[in-house]
Amino acid sequence: MPHTPDYQQAVHDYLAFLPTYTRRRKYMHAFLCGLVALLWRGSVQGRENIPSTGGVILMMNHTSGVDPILCTGLVQHRYVITMAKIESRRNPLVSIFNWLWGNFPVKRGMVDRFALNITIELLKRDQVLLIAPEGTRNRDGLRQPKDGLAFLATKADAVIVPAAVVGTKGWWQRLLTFRFVQADVQFGTPFRFKLPEGGALTKALREQMMREAMYQLALTIPDAYAEYRGIYQDIDAATTETIEFVAQSE
Repeated sequence: MPHTPDYQQAVHDYLAFLPTYTRRRKYMHAFLCGLVALLWRGSVQGRENIPSTGGVILMMNHTSGVDPILCTGLVQHRYVITMAKIESRRNPLVSIFNWLWGNFPVKRGMVDRFALNITIELLKRDQVLLIAPEGTRNRDGLRQPKDGLAFLATKADAVIVPAAVVGTKGWWQRLLTFRFVQADVQFGTPFRFKLPEGGALTKALREQMMREAMYQLALTIPDAYAEYRGIYQDIDAATTETIEFVAQSE
């Protein structure tokens, strides 16, 4: 009998537990939405850009630890699953929430076959995944992304929605001094990656896809927070050769 690789068994076990995660999220999501409403002050725009069905990647800039919480709590019509760095397990509260919700870890700096396969399978099962394309926090604005998101989105034919979270600097200090978390969240124009006719998903093509996707994320960041655009400040340089925009009705 052939041996089943550990990551394949882990993917199978996670997917088998998916109905339980969905039942849990019904109650946890209501609590999280209420918590965000209680502790957060700011604006949220573009939620209508997130399709109500189908596999979706929320491509988020990442400057602080509160960003995934805001995106999860402010998307009210769907459940958002986060691809979280494995180091988050060191925080007991975060670890317990991730386990209950069904967020899953990714090992950075290596090919994590479990994270790759579970992401593709979840997208094919019409889930919403939150991914920071740079793979880490960048407090000083957008930086060079990894090309994994292009691979995942193309394999699953997923819609990508840029998610800009700005103004969160100092959020923890504000909570400790009994002040509201200040942040603005904006969801941009949805799009898909497209392959050239007869073309292969080469590394060069993935890099081009991600460069164009990062400019879409930069365009989603409001002008008042232009510093968050980082190395993508020159938004006039944005091109769209490898992306096609998606109608909101899709």
